[in-house]
Amino acid sequence: MNVYDSARMADVLGPLGYAAVDTPEAADMVLINTCHIREHASAKTFSELGRLKQIKQQKDGDYIIAVAGCVAQAEGEEILARAPYVDIVLGPQTYHRLPEMVARAERGAAQKKLRADIGLNKPAARIAGMGILDTDFPVEAKFDFLPAPTDAQGVTAFLSIQEGCDKFCTFCVVPYTRGAEYSRPVQQIVTEAEQLVALGVRELTLLGQNVNAYHGDGPDGDAWTLAQLAYRLAAIPGLERLRYTTSHPRDMDDALIAAHGDLPQLMPFLHLPVQSGSDTILAAMNRQHSADHYRRIIDKLRAARPDLCLSTDLIVGFPGESDADFAATMQLVRDVTFPAAFSFKYSGRPGTPAATMAGQVPEDVKDARLAELNALLLEQLTAFNRSLVGQTVPVLFEKAGRHAGQMVGRSPYLQPVHVLGEADLIGRVRLVDIEQDHSFSLSGRLVAEPVPDLSSPAMRMTA
Repeated sequence: MNVYDSARMADVLGPLGYAAVDTPEAADMVLINTCHIREHASAKTFSELGRLKQIKQQKDGDYIIAVAGCVAQAEGEEILARAPYVDIVLGPQTYHRLPEMVARAERGAAQKKLRADIGLNKPAARIAGMGILDTDFPVEAKFDFLPAPTDAQGVTAFLSIQEGCDKFCTFCVVPYTRGAEYSRPVQQIVTEAEQLVALGVRELTLLGQNVNAYHGDGPDGDAWTLAQLAYRLAAIPGLERLRYTTSHPRDMDDALIAAHGDLPQLMPFLHLPVQSGSDTILAAMNRQHSADHYRRIIDKLRAARPDLCLSTDLIVGFPGESDADFAATMQLVRDVTFPAAFSFKYSGRPGTPAATMAGQVPEDVKDARLAELNALLLEQLTAFNRSLVGQTVPVLFEKAGRHAGQMVGRSPYLQPVHVLGEADLIGRVRLVDIEQDHSFSLSGRLVAEPVPDLSSPAMRMTA
């Protein structure tokens, strides 16, 4: 989501004459886009701001510093108090108003420079920021004010279709930093998708904090589901692949499960966070599903799409987690198998209910449990990658590799795949015979045939 937001902020700044540069030192403005979901995000933000302060001093204050995203939303006033040289702080719902904020900052900087030229500014004031703070949840949707994308920067792209969350998991800050669920209208999404395809994009990942809760206004006047949207997007000529993230088990309905079996464009790789395998912990997390409910969803998905591969999120050391609770998580991982996963030690987020719960788990216990879980996950990843050796896999090629004559693409399961080939492979789906597993990537050779038919049975594999 932050990658998408950063790209769209660059789009809205383009008409002001701003373009991306490679280093903070070469910039006239630096915008730090932040995430608050993990511990230490705030500390990392202030550390980066300290580095930027030095650059601003070297430029005699002629340098705009902005902080955006969820840390900005949660700690905006503290940022301005601790780092008064920051010019702009904006939340994730207000970046469509960034041009106005930048214009205010530029005017303020020009006035400071004029005052300095005539000797009215104290030296310290020359690097002071503008102190512009905008962390409201505006009535208008920011998506209604964004320009059309002008540069896709590759054959894959993110497309935000939904924001916010109404689930209120007890460990999560998203409802407080991103707000209530909002779904973009169908036609707005289709238009942006068509624009991206026209720029050369061949794979779209649909984004949302709770993406399968999508309920945007459809062209027929009814609220559409994610399944309906997927069928519509799959009809766009030139769009080879679709993915979506992040999902919630409570919103994985039968229509969406059926879409995985019906749409060859919908990749057989699904990120579906479970967080824990213990019903006791799931209840304490307010996840609103049980471990067996999760297992039943997986059974339905694999019945619809036998080659489906899953990734997930897992938290160890949640308040009150016993050895038996952790054992239940390990058993669920063994039952389902996750060739990819994001695993974390629980870290309390300020303002969330779990942060003040009784039964906080000691750090050494969290460390031991995470190590045991990660060992199992690595075992499953290794086994899955090895199972693909000897198989023929459709690969969407994205770029040149690091070695001469090498091209890199992605399998349906998101693994990087390396082959020897020419640059004209970029943007094309080609079949590859997988010859080697390199732990976190694969390599092989191109099958001597034209671009495959996505509806062909050869495009589907048994994992």
